[in-house]
Amino acid sequence: MNSDFLPLRIPMESQPQATEQSSSPPPANSETLVSFYSYYLWNRFASLIPSSGFNFLGKFSNKYRQTNTRRRRQHFLPLPLPSDYPDSYAASSEISRIYDVLADIMAYFLSNLHDIQKSLQFWQSRVEDSDARKAYFMIFERGPMAFFDETVKFVHKSLGEGFATRHLCQSASSHMSERIRVLMELRCALASFLAQLYVEMDKCGTDSLKNPEKSLTSLLAIINGLFLNLEASIRHLHAERESNSPVDGSCSMPLVFDNIPEVNQEGSQWTDCELKDAINVIYKNLEKLESYLSFTVGKHRKPKKITLYWVRYTCGAVGFGALSIWLLRHSRLMGSSDIDNWIRDAKEATTIFFSDHVEQPLLAIRDELFDTFRKRHKGVMEIEEVQLTQDSLHRMLMNFCEQTSREKHPENASDQQMLEVVMNRYEKELVHPIHNLLGGELARALLIQVQKLKLDIETAMLELDQILRANEINFAILAALPAFFLSLIMFTLFRTWLKKDSRAVGRGRIARIHRRLLVIEIEKRIMEHQSCVEQGREKDAECMFGLVIYNLDRLYRVVERHARATGEWDLLKQELIELGNPQLPSSYKLGVTRRLVGVYDCLLPPLKRQ
Repeated sequence: MNSDFLPLRIPMESQPQATEQSSSPPPANSETLVSFYSYYLWNRFASLIPSSGFNFLGKFSNKYRQTNTRRRRQHFLPLPLPSDYPDSYAASSEISRIYDVLADIMAYFLSNLHDIQKSLQFWQSRVEDSDARKAYFMIFERGPMAFFDETVKFVHKSLGEGFATRHLCQSASSHMSERIRVLMELRCALASFLAQLYVEMDKCGTDSLKNPEKSLTSLLAIINGLFLNLEASIRHLHAERESNSPVDGSCSMPLVFDNIPEVNQEGSQWTDCELKDAINVIYKNLEKLESYLSFTVGKHRKPKKITLYWVRYTCGAVGFGALSIWLLRHSRLMGSSDIDNWIRDAKEATTIFFSDHVEQPLLAIRDELFDTFRKRHKGVMEIEEVQLTQDSLHRMLMNFCEQTSREKHPENASDQQMLEVVMNRYEKELVHPIHNLLGGELARALLIQVQKLKLDIETAMLELDQILRANEINFAILAALPAFFLSLIMFTLFRTWLKKDSRAVGRGRIARIHRRLLVIEIEKRIMEHQSCVEQGREKDAECMFGLVIYNLDRLYRVVERHARATGEWDLLKQELIELGNPQLPSSYKLGVTRRLVGVYDCLLPPLKRQ
């Protein structure tokens, strides 16, 4: 076991004092062994659970930190220290441990700020809703217990005092405003701590080139003072809430941070025991802060999805239960073959749909594209049949005209001219139809007209067949449209799921918009910070600078993968670090933000909006 990380592995309450450790080890009785191995197994189990907001400190075990500290740290905004600290001073365990402590503190505060910010955005969006929407939230989106309580109160107010809807809307506004106020106060306190820590680390990074060990160890004493300042701020906020709303005074818990023992802070180097004690105190203070935030923020955070949509989930569960019972009645378990019949019918319908709208249209398109020679040969044969009919009609007209006029007709006479002769003869023969039908030319004239009708029908059929063949590919595409639209819908859903456009880490248009909004938020916070500095409001300026660091961290994490893909990450990373530099003027930072949204491809507007 590595002794450098022993204070982070054993619970703070069970740690012996340094003097006791140096004198003699504790007896290895069965109780101690059981306690040690049970805590060891718990740490191993906790390292497998993904972190979220307030169980962040459950991953401070030695095994997790040795394997995952460097990988986890690269997803946060870099510390304002020389980037080669852990590598250049790898032989110095003190510097390595202090660097890990600073990284853990930054990661912890950024995670909690993100959790508070999400809840704050939720309540701020709800407080701007209409009165009807607020009343709906108070009754239907706070869980079943709140549903029954608010319903009883609403009915009681309606029957007794009246104006129940107005009272419900006022209660909703008060409910949301109280949560917004508490969360904003906590966000300001944590952001101020983060800003002060970032500024002190930046100063330490400047002084560390001369004496890194002394500058970093003295930073632990400064962090201890920051925790005490944070305790004073939280106590002040707690006192204000107690005075403003004594009924809801249980929204906070007492918070008392430990102080670092008196050490030789002016010396050139701390002893190993002093350093361990200081690190233990810092992590113990983080544990206390976690308990406070988990209680306070947990009470004022936004409801979970299962609470917001409990009515839908309940209706869905009831519907699912009813559907299950109905399916059970029609299943084999109840002696019914309805489900088997439905499955068979669905399978046949799917097969028919695939054959009619997928297979046959594709085969038709294939035949149209690749069987041109066969179709051309078939068309030539049909044209020859029509030509034979036309030649037969020409000969019949020629013989009829020569016999009736007793003279030789030229070979190049047109069918239309000879047909006029036939029709004139036909009109004369109709004067005595019975006599001419037996002994005249009426029968031959009728047969010639039948032949002409046959020729016209074959010509029309040939033209219609040519039209249909010319549009076979169009009919095949029309038959394949249902399957095409179904495939298009499935592809769109898969593409949306793959790109995850609803979040800033995605690759789609909405993700680009979210990343640009983060840059705009950074620019807004920088301007507010500069305004607070000019007006002499130091506390507000610290809060705004802490929010700048938070938004920079959010942008740093969501844009890293896309910037690496485009080869812009090295320059973009340097730009983001400069935006967090407290020594640079605000005018320069505003120029950097304008350059971010106008130069880098991963932050450019979507192509459809250009």
